[in-house]
Amino acid sequence: MKTAAAYIRVSTEDQLEFSPDSQIKTIKKYAKEHGYNLPEKYIFVDKGISGKSVKNRIVFIKMIEKAKNVPKLFDVILVWKFSRFARNREDSVVYKSMLKRKFNISVVSVSEQLSDDPTSILIEALLEAMDEYYSVNLAQEVKRGMNEKFLRGGTINVPPFGYKKGDFAFEVDEVSAKAVKMMFEDFLNGCSLRSIAIKLSNLGVYTKRGNKFDVRSVRYILTNPVYTGKLRMKKEKGTRKFNVITGVHKSLINESDFEKVQKILKRHDDLNLKNRKKNIHMLSDLVFCSDCGSKLIVCAKNNFLQCYKYCKGICKVSHGISILKISEVIFKKLKEDIGCEDININIIPKNQKNEIEILKNSLAKENDKILKIEKAYEFGADTLDEYKAKKSLQKEKINSLINILNSKNRLELVNEFTLKINFFKLVEIIKSNKISENLKNQILKSFIFQIIFDRKEDFVKIYYYL
Repeated sequence: MKTAAAYIRVSTEDQLEFSPDSQIKTIKKYAKEHGYNLPEKYIFVDKGISGKSVKNRIVFIKMIEKAKNVPKLFDVILVWKFSRFARNREDSVVYKSMLKRKFNISVVSVSEQLSDDPTSILIEALLEAMDEYYSVNLAQEVKRGMNEKFLRGGTINVPPFGYKKGDFAFEVDEVSAKAVKMMFEDFLNGCSLRSIAIKLSNLGVYTKRGNKFDVRSVRYILTNPVYTGKLRMKKEKGTRKFNVITGVHKSLINESDFEKVQKILKRHDDLNLKNRKKNIHMLSDLVFCSDCGSKLIVCAKNNFLQCYKYCKGICKVSHGISILKISEVIFKKLKEDIGCEDININIIPKNQKNEIEILKNSLAKENDKILKIEKAYEFGADTLDEYKAKKSLQKEKINSLINILNSKNRLELVNEFTLKINFFKLVEIIKSNKISENLKNQILKSFIFQIIFDRKEDFVKIYYYL
């Protein structure tokens, strides 16, 4: 007696969907009448999953993995309809042909039975085309319906913080709405995004997803026109362009206050951009917070460092300190660690540095391809032999890049500029105005890996390159 597997998929898009129990019952009846043994462990069920792609169909992928077993575990996969197997012709053809050609496993529809006649190939292709047409047409109808509802001011997505779901439009959630109003009021009264985030955290107010508010989530609320009674929908997926219309839900913030907030945020953005461009200093990317491990960055105040996550309202411990003061602390620690010894300063020629960076980026991309090859095998698109062949070829490319990178590194050691200098002379050079902040930063990075700053104890711990 031949062994069968059963695949049942129930999507959320059809109200008249055949239930999983009914599908299983029909498939079991077919298996019994046609002499198949159908073990319970080979009944695979995906619930609430669309058939347009196999990407999120975890149980389907598990079934394909089982089909690759040697010796094979089952001879046929029974489905209620071919549309349950896949509504995408590409997926359907790829997986059916792979199962048949490489593992001699057929996919059989118990309600669309086909003969071995060559005409059945054409009929099966027509059924698959009809299933895909249904899926694409349904998606277009759903999109059209959503657009129509949006244009009428109705809700088409999850209600934002401050609102709850209504029958047609958002309804005000009295508790979280108060928090929204407080955010706008506090910001207009001069509070920073960070201080607002901390205040919300202290009050036990969390985002819709149950997370603590930070600078980003507070800003998102302050820039969302939904609170003025508007609705917005992205024009195209993956862009930041929106269609904005007047909704039918109640506004929480008046237009005038909302516009004032946008102007203040714009001024902050312009100031931050200006500061980022000019605030390259000798300690850039070298000093880290002892509490959360984030970098210390230049704040709105020039020549003043602060923990990045503290600025965002995430880290609770301030590490604010002037660049001048922490520089003195660092030089003091360097003197303790190095004393009167000479230091080798290694500076890589700029053109070689760029080449090495390009090679490193290429190597990272090729390593990412290894992960894609592994996923293709996990999803059942490749057999074990195909997977091994592709992975072997990819590793050859990676090894080739590694060899080129190693040769560049060896060349770098020959051509790099090495300067042996006394520590006290080095400090004198760094403290002078004769060289740029960028060059000072390069010099420090040539022998310092990172600097951990502890604000409470007012000391630094320096990690050096060997």
